[in-house]
Amino acid sequence: MTGLVDRWSDVVGRSRALWLLDIHLRGAGQVMLQNNPLTGLLFILGICWGAIAAGNLALAIGGVVGLIVATLTAILLEADETALDQGLFGFNGILVGVAIPTFLAMSPATWFILIIGAAVSTIVMLATSHVMKVWGVPALTFPFVLTAWLVVLAAYSFGHLSIRGLAPPSLPTPIGETAASLDLSAGFFLTASIKGISQVFLINNIITGAMFILALLVSSGWAAGFAILGSIVSVAVALALGSSPAAIDAGLYSFSPVLTAIALGCVFFKPSSRVALFALLGTVFAVIVQAAFDAALAPLGVPTFTIAFVLVTWLFLLPKLDLKPHRHEPLEDGIVTDR
Repeated sequence: MTGLVDRWSDVVGRSRALWLLDIHLRGAGQVMLQNNPLTGLLFILGICWGAIAAGNLALAIGGVVGLIVATLTAILLEADETALDQGLFGFNGILVGVAIPTFLAMSPATWFILIIGAAVSTIVMLATSHVMKVWGVPALTFPFVLTAWLVVLAAYSFGHLSIRGLAPPSLPTPIGETAASLDLSAGFFLTASIKGISQVFLINNIITGAMFILALLVSSGWAAGFAILGSIVSVAVALALGSSPAAIDAGLYSFSPVLTAIALGCVFFKPSSRVALFALLGTVFAVIVQAAFDAALAPLGVPTFTIAFVLVTWLFLLPKLDLKPHRHEPLEDGIVTDR
């Protein structure tokens, strides 16, 4: 696989058209923090499968349009070339592109707002990166979250933008003991966990989830492993706390924990037993933050998107912890001590 990637990189370096294709595919892969064009291609194929299965082709088209618009906006603005090469200006755009057809009925006005939102996500990415550079943490998917929140909220004020797939704004109410009636079989855990990975792109489809796992394996076994474990842990925590059975089954408590597990487990820290425990804590907390924002945003009638992933990952990166294995050196009497 490494040889194939190297050969692809050589070819890309000799062709402007292939370079454009490469950075778009890498942009899709960066949604799950993977700088790999094949991963991005498999993500796009997974989106297409989910869109066709749901009878909503606009979701796949919107994702591709959002990816292209966001990336071209960065090129026109002469953004940092290294960041461009890594696809760091496309992933927020593709998420905007799949979010709008998910929550808004498609019309000429909706396509207009999708294109504007994708372009603006690049501006927000540049702005957020500039601000967060002071603290040395990445923008993550915050540009997507902010842009998508504003677009969905704006739809309530525009007659040519129609909300769909969202409950009407309402005050949050306790859901009671609902998890007791769930079928806690291995099959339930399997389907809910795989859907949790597919929901990173707002898709509720087990085959899409499996395709996303394969896409992660192509790039990093660690990333695939942490994604699976993050989703399983989130399902278990949501069940233990008595969350909505329908929401658990649809993977709605898992997408932010999945991203959190990948980020903390193997992207921003080198995998180790200590890092795994650290990532586990972040993953569990992401479930709680997800639930908190579900309640907080219910009166506004907008989804949480990946804000739980963003906030938890920021909080866990800001302490600048050194989670490398402790060094041990022997003292003269043979006792070892931490350095």
